[in-house]
Amino acid sequence: MSSRNLLALVLTVVSLGLLIPGLSQPILTITAKISLLGNEREIFRETQSILQSVQRLRESGNAFVAGLILLFSVLVPVLKALLFFGLLGQRASSTKQRLFRMVQSLSKWSMADVFVVGTFIAFLAANALDNLDALLGPGFYWFVAYCLVSNLGFQVMESGAETR
Repeated sequence: MSSRNLLALVLTVVSLGLLIPGLSQPILTITAKISLLGNEREIFRETQSILQSVQRLRESGNAFVAGLILLFSVLVPVLKALLFFGLLGQRASSTKQRLFRMVQSLSKWSMADVFVVGTFIAFLAANALDNLDALLGPGFYWFVAYCLVSNLGFQVMESGAETR
């Protein structure tokens, strides 16, 4: 295995380690307050992780949206990593090329980075209103780290055509 592919393997393992707390730790807390006679009262506080959001959406009858978040934020990243591990274990150049193209195509459908941007926009929008506050949780930072390390791992990897 080339040194580039060894580095890509290490980065992929690290990215999966970052994905787990990224999915399970709180990603965003939204707090709503109301002012009554000069006193502020908290009327709503919601803190959820990505996995809790999926469960909550499913329970509230939004199974399609829950499924999309589950697919693009959980299943696609895990499948991408599994294909990547398979790619690194292959000796045949044609199989490596095929798996490389599959990982490349799957990466286009991994919406993890889009999910991070959407969460950050929700954070900014909530903080722009007087009666809403938003706080990014540790899950957000874990998930951002996953996105960066995962993308770096794929960029470092050599395709089947480059290896012997």
